[in-house]
Amino acid sequence: MIKQLRIKDYILIDELTANFHNGLNVITGETGAGKSILINAIDIAFASRVSKDVIKTGKEKAVIELVIENTKHDLSKIFDENGIDNFGNEIVLTKEISVNGVRSRINGTLVNQDFIRQLKNYFLDIHSQHETYTLLQPKYHINLLDNYAKDSYGAKLNSYKEEFRNYQKLLSDLENLKNASNITEDKIEFLKFQINEIESANITSSTEDEELQKELEVLENAEKLKELTGSSYWAINGDDGSILDGLNKIKQNISKAASFDSNLENLDQNFADIIENLKDTASELREYSQGLENDTERLNEIQERLYLLDKLKHKYGGSLENVLETLDNLSKELNTIEFSTQNIDELEIKISQKRTELEHTAKEISESRKSYAEVLSSLIQDKLEQLELPKSRFKINVSNKELSTDGCDDVEFLISTNISEDLKPLAKVASGGEISRVMLAIKSIFAQSDDINTVIFDEIDTGISGKASQSVADEIVELAKYHQIILITHQAIIASKADKHFYVRKSQNNETQVEVYVLTGDNRIKALAELAGGEINEQSVEFARSLILN
Repeated sequence: MIKQLRIKDYILIDELTANFHNGLNVITGETGAGKSILINAIDIAFASRVSKDVIKTGKEKAVIELVIENTKHDLSKIFDENGIDNFGNEIVLTKEISVNGVRSRINGTLVNQDFIRQLKNYFLDIHSQHETYTLLQPKYHINLLDNYAKDSYGAKLNSYKEEFRNYQKLLSDLENLKNASNITEDKIEFLKFQINEIESANITSSTEDEELQKELEVLENAEKLKELTGSSYWAINGDDGSILDGLNKIKQNISKAASFDSNLENLDQNFADIIENLKDTASELREYSQGLENDTERLNEIQERLYLLDKLKHKYGGSLENVLETLDNLSKELNTIEFSTQNIDELEIKISQKRTELEHTAKEISESRKSYAEVLSSLIQDKLEQLELPKSRFKINVSNKELSTDGCDDVEFLISTNISEDLKPLAKVASGGEISRVMLAIKSIFAQSDDINTVIFDEIDTGISGKASQSVADEIVELAKYHQIILITHQAIIASKADKHFYVRKSQNNETQVEVYVLTGDNRIKALAELAGGEINEQSVEFARSLILN
């Protein structure tokens, strides 16, 4: 349950702390006083959308903090997975709204909005005008029924939904295959021609052309290379007067000098190494020069090969790397086409088998839905009778439809509030007061089976008065036995049932401010009297006292 709400610099509130009761918490106040601010703040803390406009004028940020008492759910695993400290039964949820963005923390640890929404499913159910709109839309009715019966066929429904997604993927694959199979024979032949053209070239690597270009340059300059390397060899190791001849004479002189001065021994060895290295170099030059030939046949072969490779590069991408990539893509495209023509029949059989399985599962789910629709319809109708709609009839209609992601059923809530009227869609029949009571009936029934801690009603008493107000009050009191209830009301009868009564007031001094008070004693009597009679007088005060004593 929500133990405490703390607000700072939020809309018209400077600073506020509200400590809630674990039973029925009622919020009242004059029209326009800002009663919904508290509920909106709680909703925002639990990841509802928010803009920077909620920051109080002149302030840098708004802060909303909830202290939640958790006695029903073991959250230790998801807290550990997200690095959140576990404070036992207490959870502190903090929301900061600034011009730069929104930050949420759980027990001081930053968390994302998806995590907060996940947490909300454990603790909070808010009834708002948007939820009333949802109740009126038939497309949401199937979700309400499935949620009520989730312990019965929820797992089977989730499995069905996953298999239906797989089924849709198979249908998409079949469509792609059929589209591919419609490609003309000319297109297939052209693909084969392109693949053969590239494959027949037997490209060895993406750099083959560069390597051939280097070899070509050598062959084209063979005579010049032979002359340059040959003359270099003779200069190093030719007849008298060569470089090696001169170095050997110098070496002899240094060797003789080293016999007189040992300090020259290193220099003598260096000359010996130089001479050996130069001999090796000369040998390499001679071998290179002798190996060069005017290979006209190889020259022509390379030129023809480069011409072919250039032609392929021009047609298929500008480089051999692109040519090879194009070959891969063309092969994949052809394989897909050939696969499609061979496997359409096989895939159609698989789809037929999958649809048969889905239809069988959907039928089982449908039978369960119809059974639970009867149970839930009866329970809601009983609740409506208790809520001063004794002549009403309520039915959850389950009808067949084409197989879809949620099965083969359409679900719609039907109601008749007059004995002479036939059952009709909820949106076409029910008034505001009747819708409020239908919603309360549904909430009351769901509350008996779910683990939600706190249920919030934003003006559940819309459009009701008299005995209907008393019946709604009694139902809310019953609901508060199982859940913490926070509600805004304009009905004195409902407000009188509160375990804790909050009063919201707007003041207009130098600036507009919203203040919240907890009413007790005479102050509460006066507030109830004003709700009941519009003004505080002897009769309204006496009526207020009777409500509290009742």
